Amino acid sequence: MKMLFVEDNHDLGTNLFDYFEERGNSVDLAHEGNAGLQLALTNHYDVIVLDWMLPNIDGITMCKKLRDAGNNTPIMMLTARDSSEDKIVGLEAGVNEYVVKPFLMRDVELRCLQLLRTREQGI
Repeated sequence: MKMLFVEDNHDLGTNLFDYFEERGNSVDLAHEGNAGLQLALTNHYDVIVLDWMLPNIDGITMCKKLRDAGNNTPIMMLTARDSSEDKIVGLEAGVNEYVVKPFLMRDVELRCLQLLRTREQGI
């Protein structure tokens, strides 16, 4: 699976990168919104995992820009923002999956695999 993680916490980003790369995935990592947006617009990814609160542009804005550009890559929001209203904002922006921090790596992995299966099945 080719994955893009956009996470401004360097330790968490490195942990995600290492976890998924060790499992045979091709992983790119950006630590701020503009860099993540450029990677997402110029490369093909099977899944994009975004933090909400990012430098430059936030994850919600990044998601909207990708959807406006016709990018239909499955997007998982991985964020500390946990209110019902936050989840609604994320889903309305075009996020396919919403996971609240703290989380288990295995949970993120399984949800990414589910997003990939759903996409492959055309659902």
